[in-house]
Amino acid sequence: MKKFLMLFFTSVLFIACSSDDTQPDPAVSVLDDEVNDFVWKGLNDYYLWKGNVTNLADDKDDNRDDYFTFLNNSGAPEDLFESLLYQPETIDKYSWIVDDYIALEQQFSGVSKSNGVDFQLVLLSNDDIFGYVKYILPNSDASNKNIERGDLFLEVDGQQLTLDNYIQLLFGENESYTLGLAEVNGSIIDVTGETVSLTKEVYTENPVYITKTFNKNGQKIGYLMYNSFTSNFDGELNAAFGQLKAEGVTDLVLDLRYNGGGSVRTSRYLASMITGQFDGQLLAREKWNTKWQQIFENQAPQLLVNNFTNEIINTDSSGNVILQEAINSLGLTKLYIIATGDTASASELIINGLRPYIDVTLIGETTEGKAVGSITLYDSDNFTRSGSNLNTNHFYAMQPITVELVNKLGENDINGFPPDISLQEDLTNMGVLGEESDPLLERALSEITGTATRSFKELSEFAYLKKIAGSKDILPLTKEMYLEKDKEFYDFLKEHN
Repeated sequence: MKKFLMLFFTSVLFIACSSDDTQPDPAVSVLDDEVNDFVWKGLNDYYLWKGNVTNLADDKDDNRDDYFTFLNNSGAPEDLFESLLYQPETIDKYSWIVDDYIALEQQFSGVSKSNGVDFQLVLLSNDDIFGYVKYILPNSDASNKNIERGDLFLEVDGQQLTLDNYIQLLFGENESYTLGLAEVNGSIIDVTGETVSLTKEVYTENPVYITKTFNKNGQKIGYLMYNSFTSNFDGELNAAFGQLKAEGVTDLVLDLRYNGGGSVRTSRYLASMITGQFDGQLLAREKWNTKWQQIFENQAPQLLVNNFTNEIINTDSSGNVILQEAINSLGLTKLYIIATGDTASASELIINGLRPYIDVTLIGETTEGKAVGSITLYDSDNFTRSGSNLNTNHFYAMQPITVELVNKLGENDINGFPPDISLQEDLTNMGVLGEESDPLLERALSEITGTATRSFKELSEFAYLKKIAGSKDILPLTKEMYLEKDKEFYDFLKEHN
């Protein structure tokens, strides 16, 4: 009998992690084939590209001896998982597996270990790399230190950053490290001799980073920098739009330059806050693997749609309402979005979903090109965290790609959305986020008002260097898009499995 899946709810993470919840013992030894059985069954049922992977065929487990021989010969769970992905270098770059679902659940709610520096690493030579600060998280360790947006660093704990050591130095088990700061000196980057010591701590990030209104030439222009579609902060997002609405904004600059995505449901709410005049109309349609797509289309096609709405209704896995409030909508017919290559998944859903309805202008760079979403699978009878017979011998969970999302016209773009106005961030001219000294924001404001307030300087050579990784790229939820559904959807899955 096939297992069924209940989609993951970020709104109940802290309930799931409460002291009353029985946790697996990490000291328990786990046979790889026990976890491998879970990996194969979950992907066999829900993986979007199941039909393209020979070893995920339904008859693979018909002969139990052959099946368990296959599992036993597949190595560690991570190895089996990777072997079952469809063209992981080019097509499915986004499915992943973790051996600690407690940490995974915390990340869904915006909780992780952080010192507060969001940075980007860039290739300096064949091997050496350097980093620059994109922004500082408020009330973090870094917010109390002498470091800010635009600062550069070459060293960590006295060692030059290289392609070989940056993961260990910046993303290793060390909770603290010291950055050796640097500066641009002509065409090179030199250390300054200054250092900043930083300590990681448990931190909950509010993705609503900046909300403000500019009064330019008699126009009231709203600005919102939003850094993650985290449903635990849907109330804060709605409050930001309430502020913009009260201040009478008639135009909006939505800054998604560092937003790698998150909840599809929150994306639906944000689209509705921007507009408001399309209540009940289609924002995005889901496309599952052949098995589930046929079931949905034949019996419950309404479960495949994500529509504009006029109300936030967030519930827990039992259907209990935990947040319900009217959406603060601006009724806009035009939107300006600041985007970069870090703009992905649920952020791209905003771009793609709104374009059939309103004029969307992109300022910045081409986006990531991720039009697919995932769900969380646990090793239990129904693949849920609370399902019967949850395997307490291990912490493994999977986040496989299970759904593609298209807009009202059936469109998406796996190559990313190119900018209407091309402008890269330049580490020699970063400016201040939320201020007109930020070249990307200044360009957006000038487009809206039709008056350029200053000339845009030519990009330095450092703007064209290859990006290696960002501070959040080590986290599995980077550039993620996941589904949150109501109890009706869960019940349907259970009934049809």
